[in-house]
Amino acid sequence: MFGLYEFPPFVLLLFLSLFFIPLSTQAQEDTSYQAADLKKMSLEELMSIEVTSVSKKPEKLSEVASAIQVITQEDIRRSGATCVPEALRLAPNLQVAQLSASAWIISARGFNAAFSNKLLVMIDGRTVYSPLFAGVFWDVQNVLLEDVERIEVISGPGGTLWGANAVNGIINIITKSSKDTKGLYASAATGNFMKDFVSIRFGGKIDSTFSYRAFFQQQDYNNTTLVPNGNENHDQWGFVQGGFRTDWQASKSNALMLQGNLYESTQQTAPEKSITNGQNALARWTHDFSEKSSLTLQGYFDRTWRRDVPSTIKDQLETYDIDLQHRFALGKHHRIIWGAGYRFMQDKTENSTIYVGLIPANRDMNLYSGFLQYELSVFRNRIKFTIGGKVQDYTFSGSSFLPSARLAWTPNERHTLWTACSYAIRAPSRIDVDYYLPTFPLPPTIPHVEGGPNFTSEKVTACEIGYRVQPATNLSLSLAMFYNKYDDLYSVEALPGTQVYQIQNGTEGYSDGIEFSGRYQPFKRWKLRGGYTYFHKELRNKPNRTYDYSALGNDPQDQFLLQSILDLPWHFQADITARYAGSRPNPYIVDYFTFDARLAWIFRQFELSVVGQNLWQEKHTEYSTTYIPQKFYAKLTCRF
Repeated sequence: MFGLYEFPPFVLLLFLSLFFIPLSTQAQEDTSYQAADLKKMSLEELMSIEVTSVSKKPEKLSEVASAIQVITQEDIRRSGATCVPEALRLAPNLQVAQLSASAWIISARGFNAAFSNKLLVMIDGRTVYSPLFAGVFWDVQNVLLEDVERIEVISGPGGTLWGANAVNGIINIITKSSKDTKGLYASAATGNFMKDFVSIRFGGKIDSTFSYRAFFQQQDYNNTTLVPNGNENHDQWGFVQGGFRTDWQASKSNALMLQGNLYESTQQTAPEKSITNGQNALARWTHDFSEKSSLTLQGYFDRTWRRDVPSTIKDQLETYDIDLQHRFALGKHHRIIWGAGYRFMQDKTENSTIYVGLIPANRDMNLYSGFLQYELSVFRNRIKFTIGGKVQDYTFSGSSFLPSARLAWTPNERHTLWTACSYAIRAPSRIDVDYYLPTFPLPPTIPHVEGGPNFTSEKVTACEIGYRVQPATNLSLSLAMFYNKYDDLYSVEALPGTQVYQIQNGTEGYSDGIEFSGRYQPFKRWKLRGGYTYFHKELRNKPNRTYDYSALGNDPQDQFLLQSILDLPWHFQADITARYAGSRPNPYIVDYFTFDARLAWIFRQFELSVVGQNLWQEKHTEYSTTYIPQKFYAKLTCRF
């Protein structure tokens, strides 16, 4: 553990400024402060922001009947985050752990494991959840953070609207319209862990109805080290990405958005490099019949190819998705949203050895879905009751029905009490059904592992209650409590009388917890945000099952986050993000506390910042056998 005298000088400056400068800044208001060019929201404006992930329609954050956190553009920029997983650390209702230079584990409400498979992730409506292993490859889920409008993070099921795999939470990354990103943006950084970072984006318009932007970014990261010897992990990583977006307001009632991305990721593993590349394109047409009625048609194509080392599997997945949604009102008190969708996934694998692989090597997967949601508002919209259900049919799991009900009471604009009950599933993936070790036939007397031909969906029934309050114009608080009951969870069981180990649904259990979060703005120039999460989980084997279910998630019981955003005189900014994660039980990983610090100076169109990450200790472990080091970088940004 470091002593105070061992901290870099600029870190001490940040701590001193955090506690002593806010009182003086009110008397030193600088009317020429150039940061006004960067969008900032007051607390009241933030609570009135419209979010869409909970009910697929715009609704005020302060009135949402769900445990939701919103990470704003300002939160991200002032944290010093360099990639999407680092930005997601700012959500106190997520469990985020870094495994290596490129690999991350992210979950909500537990089950934090190498295959975190109960969290649905979307980028501008495009699902990035992989049916290969029922999770998210975070090394290639990146966007230009400058262009992120907000990230909506919901903890709790969302299967009624979003379908399978929205079991414990939803992450919806929403980027800005191209009409809000005009001009030139360029940024470059270098440091000890992030060796180099370059990004450039240019946006403009053809006329008052058509706008566009194009961007490019590249980043390279150094090796982490191994526990306990401290040797290099040989996981240095590079990522390059380019893309575009156009927005066309064809008429007062019709809008069209088109965007695309291509990327490549390379990791220096032994004996050869791990490589991932991909392309995607998304189009969305919106027609507004009236203020309370609209029709949205969206389609996207997504291709990913990856060769992971030391894994011996090469995989190419092509996804074609089309989705229709219609919302309308029936009188003053009734609102209906309905929709239908189809997704076709073509997965092709190549087993480069006979030891582990997927059989059959290639799979075509189809997902059909439809949903209907009804909302009743009474007593001057102070009470809202929402009920809905989704029907879907998937290649591996067959037909499923996912219902939910929500009730919100908003006696006035400062208080909202809500409760919800939901049912959701985690659909089988290829690694559940098609996995074989080895890939050549063996007699039942020789130990081997087979996928589960009868593996069914994992199931959860969730009950939640929450309270959101704004007791003062500069303070907002949110509290959520939940109880989740799980059935048919993953297990690996020996078939009776054989040495064949088959993937089955032999585990069950429950979890419960409390999520508390808040924002406080004691002064105009100083904002605080953060939260605390308590989580408890109990799993057990079903009768006559013997699986070691600790592999289903290694979760901290306690987690804490505090972010301080401070504007100083003379165009300086001083920001600190502190976080704590409790110990993890099996395998035991010690708890850790650390903080990130950012000191920036803004002059006209230029921003110069120095960032330190993981500053409390020289290194710490977040998961598995990897040390996460202290990180320092300097960054120059230009906006014209």
